[in-house]
Amino acid sequence: MGYREEFEAIYREHITRAGSAELLAWLQTTDFFVAPASTKFHCACLGGLVQHSVSVYHVMREKHFDEEHDSEESFAICALLHDICKAQFYKKGYRNYKNEETGQWEKRVQYTIDDPYPYGHGEKSVFLIERFMRLKASEAIAIRWHMGGFDEAARGGSFAISQAYEKYPLAVKLHLADLESTYLREKGTSEVPHN
Repeated sequence: MGYREEFEAIYREHITRAGSAELLAWLQTTDFFVAPASTKFHCACLGGLVQHSVSVYHVMREKHFDEEHDSEESFAICALLHDICKAQFYKKGYRNYKNEETGQWEKRVQYTIDDPYPYGHGEKSVFLIERFMRLKASEAIAIRWHMGGFDEAARGGSFAISQAYEKYPLAVKLHLADLESTYLREKGTSEVPHN
């Protein structure tokens, strides 16, 4: 089973609230299932965004799910949809890189950001989801703050992030799963050179 098929299977099994079918149908009209997850770091490859989303789900579920307190649906929503802001976000191109071993110049893939709706990262994902399906407060907060200190609002000294993490354990769990997926499990998944 590929990442797209796995994403859709997890989604259909666990996300059943009103509007979820319409949201999935909309995602299928975008480049979500073929887009990269970054320009050159983790999962900067064809299908990298869906690969990353599935990876975050598995880390979050394996490491942080508490059967007494957590919801399967909330975990699936947060993990699978936290980065839908990256649909229709990257543009594929090419750039010449010098091969250090051969000394020859080679044409390689490159991704650039071309954001038609620059609304922010986590808040844009929340906005897109809520066009179709209502989120619980804990889900919206988790998705909004999943970037942690990498988010521009947090870097500006916002106290909201610490309040979000203190009040909503789901936000902490999503952030930790996103970090582990990005920096540990997805090492070596980029087809784009880092130099």
